[in-house]
Amino acid sequence: MQERSNLENSLNIYSEIKNELVEISELIDLYNNESQSSEQLEEEILVSLTELSERAELALIESMLSGEADSNSAYLEFHPGAGGTESQDWAQMLLRMYSRWGESRGYKIEVIEYSAGDEAGIKSATLKVIGKNPYGWLKTESGIHRLVRISPFDSQKRRHTSFASVWVYPEIDDNIEVDLQESDCRIDTYRSSGAGGQHVNTTDSAVRITHTPTNIVVQCQSQRSQHKNKSTALSMLRARLYELELQKKEEKAQEILDTKSEIGWGHQIRSYVLQPYQMVKDLRTNVEDGNTQAVLDGRIDKFLTSALSRKIS
Repeated sequence: MQERSNLENSLNIYSEIKNELVEISELIDLYNNESQSSEQLEEEILVSLTELSERAELALIESMLSGEADSNSAYLEFHPGAGGTESQDWAQMLLRMYSRWGESRGYKIEVIEYSAGDEAGIKSATLKVIGKNPYGWLKTESGIHRLVRISPFDSQKRRHTSFASVWVYPEIDDNIEVDLQESDCRIDTYRSSGAGGQHVNTTDSAVRITHTPTNIVVQCQSQRSQHKNKSTALSMLRARLYELELQKKEEKAQEILDTKSEIGWGHQIRSYVLQPYQMVKDLRTNVEDGNTQAVLDGRIDKFLTSALSRKIS
């Protein structure tokens, strides 16, 4: 039923784009046949074509999200680099950017783990994005994000460069098998932390799991129940192990390509410059956007589509 619903939705989008293109074609015929074509009609046609082109590009990319886990929910982990408060604030800015992007697309955003910084920002955080194809859309976002700005935490107003990592991996459903032995895991419990509210309590309900063979660490503190947090953390660990296998396969398949994009700490994928000029640039595709505030508010579709087009091609 879910597959049927997705197919029907795709066909509806196709029909809408096709019908709108017919309407624009009729407007173009009207414009060409008028003895005195109006500038207003010309502007209306250009705006409509631009909007339709963007919708068609999004629909094209979405139709190609046919990977084994593309339709699954996605986990996003955020970690600041060296630099203390400045990097921790940048990590929180990225968390906000992806949350805004997800909300604009109608996705449900759940906070799985949140560790606040000492003064500002975050020491770490994990979000779960739930909806249609969230992992498919976000799978190219793993890597290092660089920020250049006048630091609000520097009394001398000097320019600082900060780094934070984003790690994206899919939720694993029952259709995907992952070999996970609990005997390979070290499970620690601790007290939840954060800014307050329902995620903070006075018992050791938060759970941290370390997978000894790979040294992968996941943690969850979103529930008051230690049992539920452990279940969620194990699900996250299965997802991380699956993503690790996908990464190994991709690296092996593309090791002969000079343009191969590695994933991991130390590999910068995007630069966000707020001073001395304003520009966000993806270093893999060279796509740029001068409206930095809009990007930080979640308008990142152009970066996602260009990275996905490059990956698919």
